[in-house]
Amino acid sequence: MRVISGTCRGKKLSAPPGITTRPTSDRVKEALFSILTSRIDFADVRVLDICAGTGSLGIEALSRGAGSCCFIENDKSVKSTLEKNLMATRFQERSVILNMDAVKALQSIADRGQSFDLAFFDPPYDSGLYQRVLDSLDSSALLTPGFILVAECSVRSPLLESYGRLRRIDRRVYGETALELFALEEK
Repeated sequence: MRVISGTCRGKKLSAPPGITTRPTSDRVKEALFSILTSRIDFADVRVLDICAGTGSLGIEALSRGAGSCCFIENDKSVKSTLEKNLMATRFQERSVILNMDAVKALQSIADRGQSFDLAFFDPPYDSGLYQRVLDSLDSSALLTPGFILVAECSVRSPLLESYGRLRRIDRRVYGETALELFALEEK
């Protein structure tokens, strides 16, 4: 697992031992960022990486010029690997890690009045978090106009077409992995 492009291109990232995480493969990450690059300019984008795991997706966005990234990771043992990866890429100053449940973290962030332009959401496929987190995102003031959400899920369990104001705009399949992109519907 490595950073694909940007200031940390080629930098190897650590993964925690065991099977507690399922890092996005380099092939899928490269395809994802190719899709995103055609849609957004990463310069100073505010990123949210929900169920961040190793931080691979948020770190890739930071490497490409994102201004900041808030990483949400509930697993304390995985958090130490995320911290190690942020130190290795020297992105600690542009990052915040919230080591707590995703829905509680989103509420905490909303209470502080923060907002984001781009979010990655890659939970364990059988976690039951998709509906709760996507509903939480929709009902909050966390999303800026032009907001894009990338949700990674099992190809066997596609997400709904919409979650409130979040509408699916693209779906790509890579083996057993599906990337589903959602945009904030303008009122």
